[in-house]
Amino acid sequence: MSEPDTGTTTHPRETFALFGHADAERTLLESYRSGRIPHAWLIGGAQGVGKATLAYRMARFVLAHPDPAAGVVQQASSLEVDPDNSAARRIAAEAHPGLLVVKRELNEKTDKLFTEIRVDDVRRAVPFFGSTAGEGDWRVAIVDSVDELNRAGANALLKILEEPPERALLFLISHAPGRVLPTIRSRCRLLSLRPLDASEVAQAVAVATHAEAGEAAIDEVSKLAEGSVARALALLNGPALALRKQVIDLLAQLPEPDPRALHSLGDALAGTEPQKLAAFLDVVNGWLASRLRAGSADTSGMARVAEAWERINQSARDVETYNLERKPLVFAVFGLLAAAARG
Repeated sequence: MSEPDTGTTTHPRETFALFGHADAERTLLESYRSGRIPHAWLIGGAQGVGKATLAYRMARFVLAHPDPAAGVVQQASSLEVDPDNSAARRIAAEAHPGLLVVKRELNEKTDKLFTEIRVDDVRRAVPFFGSTAGEGDWRVAIVDSVDELNRAGANALLKILEEPPERALLFLISHAPGRVLPTIRSRCRLLSLRPLDASEVAQAVAVATHAEAGEAAIDEVSKLAEGSVARALALLNGPALALRKQVIDLLAQLPEPDPRALHSLGDALAGTEPQKLAAFLDVVNGWLASRLRAGSADTSGMARVAEAWERINQSARDVETYNLERKPLVFAVFGLLAAAARG
């Protein structure tokens, strides 16, 4: 799932504060001002920890300060850019010619997002990187997220990575970098973001919701969010909290979840409310991502986890797209999770 873009929270392209990732930010800054920055970065970590925020923050800094040798770059202590900077304003308005964001697009026939990033979405990067660039000649592309690329889209991206244009930067966001194609992963520098502390989550949620820091509700969900701002924001809206607890209890029972509890979860997930389905998937994907991050000498076991991830998320996208019943999805998902847990 891509980073949130809703009317109730601030989108990463408009977010100027970054919490908990000073080391990762310093890595990007030092690499840029060295004059030898890698052209492609794979920014990995659990969903909602700030990957997209960091990618936009770096894009904003580069497009605002296109000369790595400039004094303002050499003396910078962070990637902070004044919100009134021309580049910052245009990025926030999705109007900067030097930035391309590759993501799932809206299907005008259904008025819903496509279930994956299509090859044509990726191919837009070819003329983008090949066009005559202005304002310092930098071109920056953000793929949010690389996990949602279909096979043809992944191959198209690989061709771009194999022949990187001059003064081009690509930031690939991944919630599970371990399942990114090895051919793509090997052409990127990996930058892993850790889960945030509860206090850092609370700060980010307060900023994202324009709320006062220290509110009891924010503190509560931040402690339960396992380091994810996106998860805390979902919990803050209410119904997702109880459902999340149901899913966590069932995950703890793997590989033999209680069938009655599965029926209960299916009933709780019924309907068409997108928030509940998103909360269900968030917890499930978090479990899968933790298995992938942990790694294993059992390559077949890791392959089963990666396959489960792909099949679960495709099934969920089908349910969302075609308004299918959700209870069968619950049983199918936990069947795949049980097989992965046994592996």
